[in-house]
Amino acid sequence: MKYLILVSHGQFAEGVKTSLEMFAGDAIEQCFALCLHNGDSAEDFSNKVKDFLQKKEFKKEDEFVIIADIIGGSPLTTFLDVFSEHSYFANTVVIGGMNFPMALTALVSLDTMPKEELIKSALSEGEKAIKQYEIPQSSFDDEDDI
Repeated sequence: MKYLILVSHGQFAEGVKTSLEMFAGDAIEQCFALCLHNGDSAEDFSNKVKDFLQKKEFKKEDEFVIIADIIGGSPLTTFLDVFSEHSYFANTVVIGGMNFPMALTALVSLDTMPKEELIKSALSEGEKAIKQYEIPQSSFDDEDDI
């Protein structure tokens, strides 16, 4: 089985997962969000991750795509410390800089693409989504007519 795990500071990963529910259909069952909430310590988060892994009972052959808000941030490093204790690294890839198009692409591609292709596609979609929106000049002209 393949899984997408979103990891973040605050409620970011939970919010992304909630938005994914609107687009992903049944694939959302393969997605989990773990957040280091404001006021929680790294130890609190570590215990949350341990509890999560114990309840899910993943198999050694399962594959994981981990998307984090920040590479090197406390949530990701703490998550990976606990995750490595369970020997899941052999079938895991990690991406940082989470955004919605990246997460959506990863989730809907879990069962249809090899891991390397999925990562390439998710990173590409994430990068394409980052741009400035140009407000059409006609929008400014319309305000003058009021």
